[in-house]
Amino acid sequence: MRDVRHEMPPLLRLAFPLILGELGWIAMSFVDTVMVGHLPDAAMAMAASALSSVLFNTLAFGVAGILLGLDALISQAFGADDVPAANRWLVHGLVMAVTLSLLLTGLFVATPYALARFPVDPRILAGAIPALRGLNWGVLPLLLYFTLRRYLQAGNHGRPIAIALITANLVNIAMNWLLIYGHHFVLAGHAIDIAAYGVRGSAWSTSLARVYLMLALLIAVWRADHREGYGLKQVPLKIEAEHLWQMFKLGAPAGASILVEIAIFALVTSLIATFGALQLAGHEIALQCASTSFMVPFAISAATSVRVGNAIGRWRTGNGTHAQVIAAGWCGIGAGAAVMLIASLSFVLLPATLARLFTPDAAVIAAAVPLLMIAAGFQFFDGIQINATGALRGAGVTTTPLYTHLCCYWVVGMPMGCWLAYHQHMGARGLWCGLLIALFGASVVLVTVWRRASVALTVAN
Repeated sequence: MRDVRHEMPPLLRLAFPLILGELGWIAMSFVDTVMVGHLPDAAMAMAASALSSVLFNTLAFGVAGILLGLDALISQAFGADDVPAANRWLVHGLVMAVTLSLLLTGLFVATPYALARFPVDPRILAGAIPALRGLNWGVLPLLLYFTLRRYLQAGNHGRPIAIALITANLVNIAMNWLLIYGHHFVLAGHAIDIAAYGVRGSAWSTSLARVYLMLALLIAVWRADHREGYGLKQVPLKIEAEHLWQMFKLGAPAGASILVEIAIFALVTSLIATFGALQLAGHEIALQCASTSFMVPFAISAATSVRVGNAIGRWRTGNGTHAQVIAAGWCGIGAGAAVMLIASLSFVLLPATLARLFTPDAAVIAAAVPLLMIAAGFQFFDGIQINATGALRGAGVTTTPLYTHLCCYWVVGMPMGCWLAYHQHMGARGLWCGLLIALFGASVVLVTVWRRASVALTVAN
C-alpha cells in the first residue's frame, strides 16, 4: 500500500498532460463530426465521414501499433539512465515509421477500389472514397508523430505533447471551417472563392493538422535535447537490422492487438452501414462519445506503460524494487477504472444532450441514444482492459493482450453481436451489445494476467 501511495502522484503527473493531449487528439475527430453534422444532409454526410475515418483508423493505427514496442524499449532505457540507448531506439523508430508509412500509403491507394464494391448506399460511398484519399496524405506525418511521442513521454516530457495536440485543434478547426462549407473573401481588392468540399474538406483538414503535429514534436524533441543534453546530434546514423527486428518482435503483437480491437469497430461500422445512413450516423455519434471518454484511460495506459518500464529499468540496475513495478501497474488500472465510471454515469444521465452536440437532426439523435446507453455499460471494463494492457506492455508482455483481444472480440463478442443484430432483429443495438460482451471478457482476462504477474514478481522478490 505504501508503494501505491508513492506511485500514484508521479503516475498522475505524467498522465495529466498525456490526457490533455489525447483529448486534443480526439477533439479533432469530434470537431470533424460536429461540422459535418451541420451540412444540409446530416445523416448522409456523417455516414460517409464515419465509414472513411473508421477504415483509415483501422489500418493506420493497427500498422502503426508496431511502434508501441518503443514504449518498453525507450522507457526502460531512460529508467536505467542509458540515454544513448534511448536515442538509438528513437532513430530506429523513425526508420520503421517511414517504412510502415510506405506500406500504408500503398494500402490506402488500393482501398477505395475495394470500397466501391461494398454493399452500401452509393451516396455514402460517393463521400467516403474521396475522404479516404484525403486522409491518406496524413499517413507519413502521423507515424513520425507517433514515434516522436514515444520518445518524449518515455523521458517524462508530456507537456509539449499536450500543447501540440491542443494547438493542432486550432489548425483543424480553421481548416474545417475553410474547406467544408466554402467561403467568399475580398482581400486587397481581389475576390477569393473557396469551394465547399464537404466531407472531403474535413479529411484534408485532418491531414494538415497531422503535418502540424509532426513538426511540433520535432521542435519539442530538439528543445528537450538542447535542454537536457541527451546528445541526439552524436547518435550514429547506422541502422542495425537487429534493432529493427527486436522492435518488430516486441511491437508487432502490440500493433496486432490494437488492430484486432479497432478492426472490430470497423467491422461493426461496416455492418451498420448496410442498415442505412440513419443508423450509421447514430453509430458515429455514439462511437465519438465512447472514443472521447476512452482517451482518458488510454492516456493513463501510456503513462502506466512508461512508469512500469521505468520501474523495471531501475530494478535491473539495483535502484528500485519489484514492489514498485507492481504498484505502477495497479495504480494505472485503478485510475482508468475510476475515470470510466464517471463516463458511464454521464452517458446514462445525458444521452440526448450528448447526441445533440453533434447535430440538430432529431432522427439522428434518436438513433444515437440507445447506443450511448449500451456504451455506458462497457466504459468501466474498457478502462480496466486498456490499462492492464499498458502495464503488461511496459513489462514487455505484448502477446497476451493480442490473444485476449482475438478471443474476446472475434470468437465471442462479434458472433454474439451478429446473432443479436440479425437473428434477434436488434440492428445496431445488437452489434453494440457484442462490443459490451467483448470488453467485459477482455477486462477480466487481462486484469487476471496482471494479478498473476504481480504474484510472480512478489514471490521472486
